[in-house]
Parts: sequence; structure tokens; C-alpha cells
Amino acid sequence: MAEDERWGIAYIFASFNNTIIHITDLTGAETVAKYSGGMVVRSDREKSSPYAAMKAAGKAAEEAKDKDFTGVHIRVRAPGGTGSKSPGPGAQASIRALARAGLQIGKIEDVTPVPHDGTRKKGGSRGRRV
Repeated sequence: MAEDERWGIAYIFASFNNTIIHITDLTGAETVAKYSGGMVVRSDREKSSPYAAMKAAGKAAEEAKDKDFTGVHIRVRAPGGTGSKSPGPGAQASIRALARAGLQIGKIEDVTPVPHDGTRKKGGSRGRRV
């Protein structure tokens, strides 16, 4: 890395209801930009769409570039825990939008929380009856 480069970390939380893009400095202490799908689209049902994620990531990237950031490492997170372990539809679109906005992409890692057998799943003793 050159001396004039500034790197940050882009945390992408992609659930099936919304997508949140949070860009911080390398320590993770200072927030640079924070946008969600619901902040950029009008209707509620479009919050989780790839389009909303793309718009939110574009806005976050512009704000980061205004603050002289040149690249980001990406940490993708799904709801995890007892919920879904796979990221929602906005994850891929937001990564692509960050790259297209002119930010360099460093490492991409999955930071979905995985339980080491924590709480009991909902559904009762007979499971979820469909």
C-alpha cells in the first residue's frame, strides 16, 4: 500500500428484510458512512432489494470518498444465530456497487455469527408443522 492511501472497513448486513452498509476506519471505532436500504427507497417492501442495496452502497461509497478513503475491506454478515446463515439479496449488489463507485476492494470475509449450540430453536417438541 502506498502512503497516500486510506483504507476502511465496510460492514454489510444483508438480511431478507433490509441491507445495512456501515463504513468505518480500520480500527472500527470511527464511523465514516452508514446507509440502509430503507433510507434510499420509498416503499417498505423494496428495502431488501438489490436495487436498494446498490443505491445505499453507492451513497456510502461517495461519502467515504469525500473523506479521502481509497479502499475498503468488506465484512459480509447474514442474520445468523438461530436465523438464516445465508446473506440476503442485497449482499452481492452492494459489493458490486462499492467497487463500481471507485473504491478499491481488499479482503472480503463472512462474519455471520454461528452459535456453538446456544438457545433452543422455536417450533415446539414436534417441530414446525406445515
